[in-house]
Amino acid sequence: MTITRDGIVEHLQQLLAADQVVTDPEVLQRSSVDNFRKLQNIFGVYTLPSPAAVVMARSTDDVAKVLAFADANGVNVVARTGGTATEGGLEIHDDRSIVVDGSGLDQIVKIDAYNMQATVQCGVPLQRLEDEVRKVGLTTGHSPQSKPIASMGGLVATRSIGQFSTLYGGIEDMVVGCEVVFPGGQVSRIKNVPRRAAGPDIRHIVIGNEGALCYITEVTVKLFPYLPENNIFLGWTLKNMKEGFEVLREVMVAGYKPSVARLYDFEDGQLHFSHFAQPDDCIVLFMAEGNAGISTATAEGIREIVAKHPNCVPVESQLISDWFDDLVWGPDKVTREDNRIFTTRNVNRTTEISADWSSINEIYDAVIPRIRAEIKGITLLGGHSSHSYINGTNMYFNYFYDLIDCEPEEENDKYYWPIIKIICEETLRLGGSIVHHHGIGKARAPWVRDEYGTSYPMLEALKHAFDPNGVMNIGTIIPRA
Repeated sequence: MTITRDGIVEHLQQLLAADQVVTDPEVLQRSSVDNFRKLQNIFGVYTLPSPAAVVMARSTDDVAKVLAFADANGVNVVARTGGTATEGGLEIHDDRSIVVDGSGLDQIVKIDAYNMQATVQCGVPLQRLEDEVRKVGLTTGHSPQSKPIASMGGLVATRSIGQFSTLYGGIEDMVVGCEVVFPGGQVSRIKNVPRRAAGPDIRHIVIGNEGALCYITEVTVKLFPYLPENNIFLGWTLKNMKEGFEVLREVMVAGYKPSVARLYDFEDGQLHFSHFAQPDDCIVLFMAEGNAGISTATAEGIREIVAKHPNCVPVESQLISDWFDDLVWGPDKVTREDNRIFTTRNVNRTTEISADWSSINEIYDAVIPRIRAEIKGITLLGGHSSHSYINGTNMYFNYFYDLIDCEPEEENDKYYWPIIKIICEETLRLGGSIVHHHGIGKARAPWVRDEYGTSYPMLEALKHAFDPNGVMNIGTIIPRA
């Protein structure tokens, strides 16, 4: 017999302390969405089912008990820590669901400066970990815009990347080991070693699983020396994205590792650089950091490469430094942006993809005119590249639109979904990946089969193997049947 919502709550109250099982209607409503439907939280209008309960986990054992119960009773489980997801991965599509909130698992277990690694529970905010390791002259090297509010478990689960990725890599390059709970309550630990060749790297079953395979309770990540006194900022204006992509490509192919390598088109650039850039200027910028000798050599090498492009006009380095100091999004900026949307009904969204150097400019040139032609109400449309590799780069499409003849709860269907559709279609047509680091979630799951192609059965096999009863975050990554 199918367990009811009331039955779910009653069983959870038997498993855990009473204050760990939250059933407040307002909390449940707000827990039904993430930033994919952020307007529903901003305007207080909800269209999705509420979960039966939000469980405030305090230990790995709590998570194991809840997952064992859910697996035995066919109850959907959505894992959450910081709640900063953007692609609908935390959405509730079944009212017989449990949100397992790991924000209470917030202990920094160990900062091991000798072995250059830190072990933390899943609910530790990245900013708090970064603040603690800086006290001993170290850094995580991980700095997404959500750094002040994102938590370590969610960052690993969504395969996060930070603003210094060109030097330090993505979260997948930083995770050493972890502890996870699988459906049924099995606790597994991947030990902390620098590398091993004992079969496939099973860390990558965990990293990026978006709560669709397991619940991450603890992670160990690498640490790096923190040497901000050696930072060197570089910037140039230029007139087209194609040349900007070529500058990025030449820097990466030459083997340089700046921590930041970015390219903005003229419209996105005006949001940040209008105080020095002309309205038709693109901007390419870099930051070199680390050991003084390495930082200096990196900056000199980049200057030599850009000097071969006479259309690039240098920008005062202090202007780039000042801009970068204000780049992260803390709670204050989130509140200001929510208030702006509520007041103006003008919405800002981003969608990021990746591709090789041969395709990235083609994708940019294909997407921008389609969005302009097909979507009404666009007030700004641009893009930037912020994560580069020897064989390609990413592209962030950044767009603003006014809600025209549209209620806030209709925004996704009338605007966001059609824009994502254009971006995914053109990216797939030209050979790129439809998501670089925000995760598939539920928003981009309709295109996951096309994304994976003939390797899609491998993804399905993982889901069937680790979540045979299909209770983990139904509809995320693997679309609902």
